Amino acid sequence: MTVRAVVCHAAFDLRVEERPLPPLEPHQVRVKLAAAGICGSDLHYYHEGGIGDFPILEPLVLGHEMAGTVVEIGPAVVGLAPETPVAVNPTWPCPGVRFDLGARGHLDPEIRFAGSARTLPHTQGFFQELVTVRAEQCRPVPANLPLEEAAMAEPLACCLHAIRRAGDVLGRHVMVLGCGPIGCLTIAAARLAGAARVTACDLVAQTLAKAKAMGADETIDLAADRTPLERLQAGGGTVDVVIEAAGSPQAVRDGLLAVRRGGTFVQFGVLPKGAHPIPIDPIVGKELDVFGTFRFWEEFDWAVDAIARRRIDVRPLLSELVPLTRAKDAFALAADRTRAMKVQLVPG
Repeated sequence: MTVRAVVCHAAFDLRVEERPLPPLEPHQVRVKLAAAGICGSDLHYYHEGGIGDFPILEPLVLGHEMAGTVVEIGPAVVGLAPETPVAVNPTWPCPGVRFDLGARGHLDPEIRFAGSARTLPHTQGFFQELVTVRAEQCRPVPANLPLEEAAMAEPLACCLHAIRRAGDVLGRHVMVLGCGPIGCLTIAAARLAGAARVTACDLVAQTLAKAKAMGADETIDLAADRTPLERLQAGGGTVDVVIEAAGSPQAVRDGLLAVRRGGTFVQFGVLPKGAHPIPIDPIVGKELDVFGTFRFWEEFDWAVDAIARRRIDVRPLLSELVPLTRAKDAFALAADRTRAMKVQLVPG
């Protein structure tokens, strides 16, 4: 049996192909795609033929934000049944885990992540009609929860992890630089964690409108007027916690200047490949706590719960559902922040 899948072969070489289904192993299930979101990393693979130091070396099915319905289970699977709606965790440990990282298991170098070229053979992703995964990757969701909302669990998990890395934000002023889907979900996560004030910065007015809808108190359009940001940077910085979610060297510099003495800076965005001049003096002189944040671990379960109970409402970010067969159109739309925020692929 074969299924249609969206496969990236190289930069701007995206094809819809028939792919064979692997045999179903005892602890695996098959999930019928309902919705799978296009992430910034998918756009990097498409536009650049890789992400960071990891180029595409073999055909790669993209996609790691997915929800669907279980249609078949292996003989050793318990706790899941056909017709169960699920959000699918794209992360699972390699059998040869080399050390115990506890709540940071995602940092194991042998971890597998759907739709990723970090390993060879590459780990195939979720942009296909039927996906074969381990049963423990599936999280049942309420039957009345639209599955396009459930598919937002993965990006939300990343943002919950970023806020966790930032530490206690209760009553703090948080600034998010870069307000694409990740930035907007980080705003919502900061609100959930008790931030007293959230400032959103971006270059696109339409994106900032979404940031406002997700809980930002104030927005700064850096393309129109940098003065509000400069006020926050005055006197050595005034913001308690800055989260860089743009993947921009300029945003890094802006954030390091805006964070107050003794404050916290979290690098969330992935910078373009190559060396970038970053000012170290603010880190030293203001004795900043600087953290990186990478994917998630147990936060996936938190994200599913937050979405299911509408503690975080992801609906303002959902832009359009596009059939798999129109994948190139979907990628073009997803790359245009003036027209779309979160574009998802669906069967068809």
